[in-house]
Amino acid sequence: MRLLVVEDDRDLNRQLVKALGQAGYAVDSAFDGEEGQFLGETEPYDAVILDLGLPKIDGVSVLEAWRVTGRKMPVLVLTARDGWSDKVRGFDAGADDYVTKPFHIEEILARLRALVRRATGHASSDLVCGPIRVDTRAGRVLVHGEPIRLTSHEYRLMSYLMHHIGRIISRTELVEHLYDQDFDRDSNTIEVFVGRLRKKLGVDVIKTIRGLGYLIEPPTTL
Repeated sequence: MRLLVVEDDRDLNRQLVKALGQAGYAVDSAFDGEEGQFLGETEPYDAVILDLGLPKIDGVSVLEAWRVTGRKMPVLVLTARDGWSDKVRGFDAGADDYVTKPFHIEEILARLRALVRRATGHASSDLVCGPIRVDTRAGRVLVHGEPIRLTSHEYRLMSYLMHHIGRIISRTELVEHLYDQDFDRDSNTIEVFVGRLRKKLGVDVIKTIRGLGYLIEPPTTL
C-alpha cells in the first residue's frame, strides 16, 4: 500500500513518514499544497494524509481539486483547527475522515487501516483466504495460524493482493502501489517477490494469469 503525507511541519512530516514506513507502507511526502496537489493528481495512492493549513495552496483547495479531477483515494485530514466549520469544509471538499492535532500515531494508523479497508470492500482488519490471514493491525501474515517472516516488500505485496482479492493485478499496478517515488522501480522485481512469497507461504494461493498479472481467488462457498 502506498500513501502520501502532505504536511508543512517538517518534523511532523518526518515522524509520520517514519511511522507509516515501519507499519509496512510505501510513503511519499510533500511540504506544501502545490506539491501535494501535483503528486495526488499524478500518482496512484491508496490513501492520503492531508493537512489543511498548508502554504501555497490550502488543504481544502487541494482536496477540492483532486475530487474535481476524479481522484477517489481516501483522504484523512489533519489540522490544528478544532472549529466545527473547518471540519464541515473538509468533509464537504471530499475528506473521508478527520483528526485534530495533537494526535497519537496509533490513531492515525487505525484510521488509515479503516479507510483503506473500506475503499477495497473489506469489513475486518483481518484479510482471510483459506489458510492465509493478513493481520493488518500487526502487519503480519499467518499460514494455518502460524506467522511467517516476510520482508517489508513481500508484506506489501501480499497485503495489496489480499486487499484486492478476486481481481487480477498487473505487474505495473503492483510497482505503482508498492514503491515510493524515490525507489528504483523495476517491474521484473515483482516476479522475484512473488516467487519468494510462494515459497514462504507453502500454499498455492497466488495465481499467475499469463499476460495479465497475478490473482488471489476468493475461497469458494458451497
